[in-house]
Amino acid sequence: MPRQPVVRHNDWGSLTPPTLGDWEPRLAVSVVVPTFNYQRTLPYVLAGLAAQSYPAHLLEVVVVDDQSSPPQELPEVRPENTTLVRVEEGWGRANACHLGAFAAGGDVLHWYDADMLAYREEVEAHARWHHLVDYAVPGGHKLFVDPTSLLELDPATVRDRVAAGGAGDLFPGLEHEPHQWVEDYWAKTDDLRTAGPRAQRYHIGMTGSVTKALYLDSEGFDRTLRLGEDMHLGHALAQAGGVFVVDREARSWHLGRSQVLRRAEQVNRFNDPYLADLVPTMRPKRNKRGRAYQVPYLEVVLEAGPADQTIRVVDSLLDGDVPDLRVTVVGPWSSVHDERVQPVEDPVLETRLVHRSYLHEPRVRLVEAPAVSDAEFVLHLPDVSLAPLPAALGALLDDLERTHHGARLLSYADGALARLERTSASARVARLAGPDDDREALLEESFGVKTYPATDVGWVPADQRVVERFTLGARPPMDPDKSENRLRKALRKADEAAPALPTEPPADGEHKRGLFGRRR
Repeated sequence: MPRQPVVRHNDWGSLTPPTLGDWEPRLAVSVVVPTFNYQRTLPYVLAGLAAQSYPAHLLEVVVVDDQSSPPQELPEVRPENTTLVRVEEGWGRANACHLGAFAAGGDVLHWYDADMLAYREEVEAHARWHHLVDYAVPGGHKLFVDPTSLLELDPATVRDRVAAGGAGDLFPGLEHEPHQWVEDYWAKTDDLRTAGPRAQRYHIGMTGSVTKALYLDSEGFDRTLRLGEDMHLGHALAQAGGVFVVDREARSWHLGRSQVLRRAEQVNRFNDPYLADLVPTMRPKRNKRGRAYQVPYLEVVLEAGPADQTIRVVDSLLDGDVPDLRVTVVGPWSSVHDERVQPVEDPVLETRLVHRSYLHEPRVRLVEAPAVSDAEFVLHLPDVSLAPLPAALGALLDDLERTHHGARLLSYADGALARLERTSASARVARLAGPDDDREALLEESFGVKTYPATDVGWVPADQRVVERFTLGARPPMDPDKSENRLRKALRKADEAAPALPTEPPADGEHKRGLFGRRR
């Protein structure tokens, strides 16, 4: 079987989809429609889906009723193969979509909200990308419109007009609103082709699709999320190797303004703590110092060696300017026991010292076998001979972020290599590579790789890396007034070193957004 086409970074423009109406589909598509009390608009959603150009025998619709009251029933006008699934456990759009994904029988999952009206070629436009590669994540174009006039029409009439190519004429004379913040970013990035790893941030699930294979290989929807699930899913799909496509021929009407448009400040405020914890690429939502998060920006994996060197390396990693990290130390930790033994002659003394040093450090994991990482970047160290200076990790990560590259290799004097890899790049290569493929060449082709001598980019012998410790010498008590002077002097010095706060008010349109007062 020939290898799939290689897309570099997120430049989906290297793919050539077939012209709508001039190709032969073969993949089955399942449109998953989550609904909660959308009894008024769902008949029109299904009417539009009943008019699709995609072959009816390859199209199914799975309506997932998220405990609507009264319970949702299927209207008369609907696609031939439409099923209704009721949510029995949990609630929310993420939970309903995940349930729908497992109820779906298609090769492609197409998420479609219960307040959307599709143009005739909407499903076809999405599906053609999945016939090219199994890692495409297309998103469609939408306009928000007042649905009042539409709701006065019979759904059968709407179906017929959409089937005749008249979806664009269903709202004559009415104002419509673009999805402005999305459109603005698309314009800046040539429809995400130059967005690189930031493309995942603009995954909008109300018109999104993905192969079922990619969805199952990813973490999928986080079923605990009540809002912001699209952005988290975008991260999950990127981590599995996805490339995010903008297809302006996959057109829809959004029947009414979305909750995000109507209540942007409140929605962003609610989402901020969740997305900050789960999505490392949303770095402006994370503190620069002093915080750890559920999903780290960086994970460092190393095999435990001699205790003194191992502790120096791990302490150096924790002491650096990337606090948003997890350090995974692999070793035989189950060998540490409580049996009577002469402490300094303990056969597992080296292991015991490392174990005790990090047993209660929340950013360190002690494991006997490493697992697949959920971090944005993973650094694998070959041994504990070299340790990073405080600025080394941040500088290397910034280098990767600026170039959108997939990896940095750090060469040691003995020929060993440390590998700093972008998780999404590694996953993309895994999807592309066949048994005879050179994975390093594929990584270079799809993302880019560069090698540095480790000692040229801030790595030093472990025994030369000093991590600062507290000093508190014993001394007689100081006069309280003199101590207060020292206190105030220290505070003034810290204040002078702190970054200056802006003195000018924000420009129009640059108002605070979200809990953390940052624009998205």
